[in-house]
Amino acid sequence: MKPALPRPLAAVLSPPTWPGTLERPIPKARLGTSYDTTWARTPAARVGRAIMLDNLTRPLVHLLATPEVSGLEHLAPLERPVIFAGNHASHLDTSILLSCLPARFRHKSVVAAASDYFFDRHWKAALWSFALGTIPIERTKVERRSLELIAGLLDEDWSLVIFPEGGRTPDGWGQEFRGWAAYLAKRCGVPVVPFHLRGTRPILAKGSSTLRPGRVEVRFGDALRLEPAGPERREEDARRFGARIEAAVALLADEAESDWWSARRRASDGTTPPLRGPQAAPWRRSWTLPDSARKDGARRRLGSAQPW
Repeated sequence: MKPALPRPLAAVLSPPTWPGTLERPIPKARLGTSYDTTWARTPAARVGRAIMLDNLTRPLVHLLATPEVSGLEHLAPLERPVIFAGNHASHLDTSILLSCLPARFRHKSVVAAASDYFFDRHWKAALWSFALGTIPIERTKVERRSLELIAGLLDEDWSLVIFPEGGRTPDGWGQEFRGWAAYLAKRCGVPVVPFHLRGTRPILAKGSSTLRPGRVEVRFGDALRLEPAGPERREEDARRFGARIEAAVALLADEAESDWWSARRRASDGTTPPLRGPQAAPWRRSWTLPDSARKDGARRRLGSAQPW
């Protein structure tokens, strides 16, 4: 048992007491969804980011991925703000997509990024906020703070790039779309432009640190809007609209693996292959994976797999 300190010395070394009638302040969180990205949208930061995107990021992307872009005609009649929603297979997806957007969208867009990955360190939060205009979002649940921030930016004429899957694909097939894009589109009354990136996973897959130069295809689809209420129907809800967004991305993926006509014919028949792939054993999911989504870019040796 330690000897008790003399009373005057104990008063000096003991922590100060807090008045019981005074509420303690809540410590301010500085990372995660609480990270303040306002500075990254100041005029100076925007000019610096524009210079970086146009003179560094775009040339590097075109050297590494040689993107082939289609569907830009769907963007021509659109005015900001717009929500761009699509598949996610690689950390290169954001840079590739931004480099392929017209300048009027590229230089006034924010990117929804996972708060637990891109905003878990001060240096990472500052780097990605400046370089890509990222804002933190909670990917495991709908977090009001993030959605309020994004809704405010959409109201201020900023467009949004979002990957509704919440993270990169672990096996090459898509994952279930979360409801962020549909919810924000409904709340703010803005259109959603579906996009699909083909060929980014072989260049830099999840869990890999090796860059393999390749060829990427970027497709933009028709802008989607919520169906308005009619005499015999209510306004489309966010859940149904979210399903339409995922189906539109699946259509673009089917077009990438076949052709425009065949993909539209399957869409009209309701036989478009789902983004999430077959609900089967891992070996079968791996076997039916398109060559463009394989981690190492290797082709199947025994021919193409049959549709499931």
